[in-house]
Amino acid sequence: MKGILAIFRREMGSYFVSPVAYIVIGFFLLITGYFFSNILSFLMQQAMMAAMQGGQQGQPPPDIDVPSLVIRNFTGIVSTIILFMIPMLTMGVYAEERKRGTMEMLMTSPITELQIVLGKYLASLALFAVMLVPTLIYHLVMARYSDPAIPWKVLLSGYLGTLLLGGVLIAIGSFISSLTESQIIAGVVTFVTFLMLWVLDFGVRGSTTWYGETLQYMSVLRHFEDFTRGVIDTTSVIFYVSMIVLGLFLTLRTLDSMRWRRA
Repeated sequence: MKGILAIFRREMGSYFVSPVAYIVIGFFLLITGYFFSNILSFLMQQAMMAAMQGGQQGQPPPDIDVPSLVIRNFTGIVSTIILFMIPMLTMGVYAEERKRGTMEMLMTSPITELQIVLGKYLASLALFAVMLVPTLIYHLVMARYSDPAIPWKVLLSGYLGTLLLGGVLIAIGSFISSLTESQIIAGVVTFVTFLMLWVLDFGVRGSTTWYGETLQYMSVLRHFEDFTRGVIDTTSVIFYVSMIVLGLFLTLRTLDSMRWRRA
């Protein structure tokens, strides 16, 4: 445990010593704030127009749950934004270490490969959580003035799904970073891999064949849609946790191979 904490502190320190973390977090909050504002404005205008049209026709105003729609649309946008942001967080996790030669120092220290992998992963996940937490302010401000009340179950489910999805992408991105010494190559390959996972089931949605159902199950986006509706499906949770474990396992095997090659 001490080894994991040591790596965790080291990685968090390296994130915030360099301007990368501040730039990524600032850019993320700027984009999410812009989209939240636009989504809220658009849905409020739609609700007002529907109420006016109903009043002109002598009908009661339609029951439009604006807060729920805002949360669902916003979490959907965030899931797309992190597709571009996470490669920037993970591309240097191992690639930069290998390029500078500090990876060899870590491998010869009393810290095990598993502690290195877990420490680095938890640091990246913590940084991702730091990015997400300020966006809760948007919803808290909306909750103060919203009617009907904000659906906290949908909000918490959406953020849980976002955190799990980010955890999967970080695990995959870290594994890809461990394969090369170039941050650029790691970033590009990670983004392409994410894109493939995103569109994996686009051509087979609704298919009942075993091939189509397999691709639908492997799509990270399909599992995320349940969380945006306020549904915490154990199947989706198990899928995300399994993908995280697989990414960490592959990263661990890469570090093991580095030790054997060096020996």
